[in-house]
Amino acid sequence: MRAHPTLRIALVVGILLSLAALANASVLPVVQITRSGIAARLTWTHVDPTAARYELWRSDDQPYALPGTAGVALVGRPTPGALDSTLTVTDADAGLGDPKRNSFYVVRGVTASGAPSAPSNRVGEFDFRLDGGCTIFPSDNIWNTRVDTLPLDPKSAAYVTSISTTAGMHADFGSGTWDGGPIGIPYVTVPGTQPLVSVTFDYADESDPGPYPIPADAPIEGGAGSTGDRHVLMLDSDDCVLYELYYAAPQPDGSWDAGSGAIFDLRSHTLRPDGWTSADAAGLPILPGLVRYAEAVNGTLNHALRFTAPRTRNAYIWPARHYASTRTDINLPPMGQRFRLRANFDISGFTPVNQAILRALKRYGMFLADNGSSWYLSGVPDEHWNNDDLHLLQTRVRGSDFEAVDESTLMIQPNSGQARQP
Repeated sequence: MRAHPTLRIALVVGILLSLAALANASVLPVVQITRSGIAARLTWTHVDPTAARYELWRSDDQPYALPGTAGVALVGRPTPGALDSTLTVTDADAGLGDPKRNSFYVVRGVTASGAPSAPSNRVGEFDFRLDGGCTIFPSDNIWNTRVDTLPLDPKSAAYVTSISTTAGMHADFGSGTWDGGPIGIPYVTVPGTQPLVSVTFDYADESDPGPYPIPADAPIEGGAGSTGDRHVLMLDSDDCVLYELYYAAPQPDGSWDAGSGAIFDLRSHTLRPDGWTSADAAGLPILPGLVRYAEAVNGTLNHALRFTAPRTRNAYIWPARHYASTRTDINLPPMGQRFRLRANFDISGFTPVNQAILRALKRYGMFLADNGSSWYLSGVPDEHWNNDDLHLLQTRVRGSDFEAVDESTLMIQPNSGQARQP
């Protein structure tokens, strides 16, 4: 699960338990754990004069697992210097910020002949929500399911070519303004007591009638004078309900007009009715697929993202519910097609914020959700974004770095977003 950016996630790290020493406790290292960006830093002092090296072992969700047993990974093997010197191992795959995964660590010394010492104390990291706030869909929802081990879609190469192999991935979000409006798709969090207002829809037969909890100053995509998609998103953080509007405009009497509207219970797997649009062309929710600064800076982008392509097919696949094209070319991707960044794409030269975005694209991928420019990735405006840094994604990540995924085996029921976990 993941928290809405206005809801705080606390990472608590510390010694979870200490085992009774199986050898002289005075020669066992005492391990400490701290946070280093999106990684865990493990440090200890070289106190065992018989140790030719040390081994750091990690177990996920197994606090009492022993080194060398099933499910326990060796993540570091440092060679000590002089006695009382400090050793450090940084684990970038610690699961920090992911409440679905807790990591536990133990260190042991190993002699020159290969004999291990008793294990050290154990430390670990676990994540919990301070205020019991909403999660955006259950943890086993398709939006929150990794796809990095799934097979390619048979049409992967054709789909990527149709979108563009040479165009860069464009972060369609940032700080400041563009053409008088914020850069990206904004949203607002409202309480359960927010007054409801009526909305008139152009596509009323495929819209949830409401009313909708729209504040008078609700942010509109592109600004109040925008002629674009004019999305308006509201999250009821008390009842965990998401309200989304497309091409929305306030009226003098306090009501609103919109092209279409959709309401999603974030505690449910329920999809839109088959064939219905939403505030998005694919009939998907928008907010779950947005890149949000709080998640990127904390390395907690643990969900699929949303992007656009200039040409799509008149088809949609699960979990999408709607298409927005008359084209029948089978080499064009359908709405809902999921793409991911290739596993061998090197992200080491990017900043931590961009690495978080790219890591999410490798693990969770992104859904084709609307017609638009090639490889335009959607996100939330935020004054903390560094636009120059985000621009490096466009200059260094090309369409050819992506591949289409076949996630059909994850579907449990076609009218539900619940997914089998790979």
